[in-house]
Amino acid sequence: MPVASGRETVREVWRLSHGYRLRLAATGVLGLVSTGVDLIVPGAIGFLVDRVQAGTADLATVLTVTVVMALSAVLGAAGTALTIVLATRVYHSILAALREQLVGHAMALPQHLVERAGTGDLISRSSDDVTAVADAAPAVIPVLTVTAFTIVVSLGGLAALERPYAAAFAVVLPVYVLAVRWYLRIGPGVYRAERTAMSARAQQILESQRGYATMLGFGLAEQRHRAVMTDSWRVARQSLRARTVLSMLNARLNLGECLSLAAVLVVGFVLIDHNASTVGGATTAMLLVLRLLGPVNQLLLVIDTLQSALASLSRMIGVVTIPFSSSDVPAQTTSTAVRLDEVSFRYGEGPRVLDGITLDIPSGQHVAVVGVSGAGKTTLAGVVAGTQLPEAGRVTRPSRTAMITQEVHVFAGTLRDNLTLAAPGATERDLHAALEATGAASILDVLPDRLDTPLGVGGHPLTDAQAQQLALARLLLTDADLVILDEATAEAGSTYAGQLDRAADAVLAGRTAVVVAHRLSQAATCDRIMVMEHGRIIETGTHGELVDAGGVYAGLWTAWEAAQ
Repeated sequence: MPVASGRETVREVWRLSHGYRLRLAATGVLGLVSTGVDLIVPGAIGFLVDRVQAGTADLATVLTVTVVMALSAVLGAAGTALTIVLATRVYHSILAALREQLVGHAMALPQHLVERAGTGDLISRSSDDVTAVADAAPAVIPVLTVTAFTIVVSLGGLAALERPYAAAFAVVLPVYVLAVRWYLRIGPGVYRAERTAMSARAQQILESQRGYATMLGFGLAEQRHRAVMTDSWRVARQSLRARTVLSMLNARLNLGECLSLAAVLVVGFVLIDHNASTVGGATTAMLLVLRLLGPVNQLLLVIDTLQSALASLSRMIGVVTIPFSSSDVPAQTTSTAVRLDEVSFRYGEGPRVLDGITLDIPSGQHVAVVGVSGAGKTTLAGVVAGTQLPEAGRVTRPSRTAMITQEVHVFAGTLRDNLTLAAPGATERDLHAALEATGAASILDVLPDRLDTPLGVGGHPLTDAQAQQLALARLLLTDADLVILDEATAEAGSTYAGQLDRAADAVLAGRTAVVVAHRLSQAATCDRIMVMEHGRIIETGTHGELVDAGGVYAGLWTAWEAAQ
């Protein structure tokens, strides 16, 4: 998936901040005032030094100056703390909006775009990157807030005190500018490479977990382990590069700090020697420079976190700004019919899996798709559902379309949550009716809290057949016009085949349907059967017509009956 450029990142963050700009402006004003109040302390110390040197510092003067410094320190600290709190609230509000937009946009992306990039990349961006940006707030927001206002106010204070002091610091400023320019040229790429390596490692781990049984069955555990180790070491190398770049930046900024202090000391000595300044003035200038360098050094301590957060932010916004047009999804119509015109499809640069498919499915008709493994049945179902984008041709289908594959999912949550996910406004009566229609009402009898029993990870386990019944009940609640079943009752085995077939019939009643059938008994009940071979439809007709024709389907049916 793409990574947003710096300009795109700034533009998107600015757009997300639309409702918070007034609050940001108030935060800025408060920050400037708080930092300005803090300037009283260096000025008061310089004033006191001059009084001591002149021998006019009495007890009343010292006490007055002390009280003024204490009050300014307290007010400045309180103002700075409030500024940080307000800035952090705005930061997290914008981050929350971005997180919601990221998940929403990712859910709306066509499936082929997600599959092309890899689900590991998307998971890494919606978890690791979100965490990196969120965790940066406690460390980065206070430093950035204080640093920004302190630099502006301290430079202004130096210029107001004696311009030569500001000029002395300005002479050294190119050292900082060059250091930051060097870092911005090198650092972002290093951190992006680190995040990319993390995504690749996440993909390896995710694939190993998903294919755990297959991995063990084929003795691939050691191979997958080596792949994960290779990607983990790539992450370690990229992380070491990032730490090295940070250390080199430290060296450059330390040089700038040394030169800044030396320059102000030399200018102060010359000005005092020529009676152009006082010792108190030089003291104030040194304190202002130290005050200026302090936040810069703090920024140095969090620059690593900041760059990591910015790299993650650009990856998050990269997902949000992925363009996809209406051509990325099938054309939708108010009709419940389906039409495919000369549709072709291939995975990547591989051979064509679908080759010039033209198909009309009238409203309410149930069409079964059969054929040997690799004939293109699942791909055809994906193209009709809109989860796969054809490379050529056009697909037109109803806007309300639902699909179930053989890999059904039980979400973490109660049974009620799993059902209302498809129909948020469904009543309890609707939920019971859907369970009853799909033969899943018996599930309630084994659940301790019935509809409110937690399912999924850490919850009450369901059998494969129960999980498929739940998926069918959820599909029924969607009230879709077009239903696509891609071997949706295959995983439960033959024991529950009849029960699940009856549940599927209840779901399909009154709807247009495409059924990828793994059992020919299921195909035989459909209005029309299509036989696929090498990505083409080679036979079509009713069950009786195809058996009488004596073609490929007739052979498959004969083999099926013999096996029964």
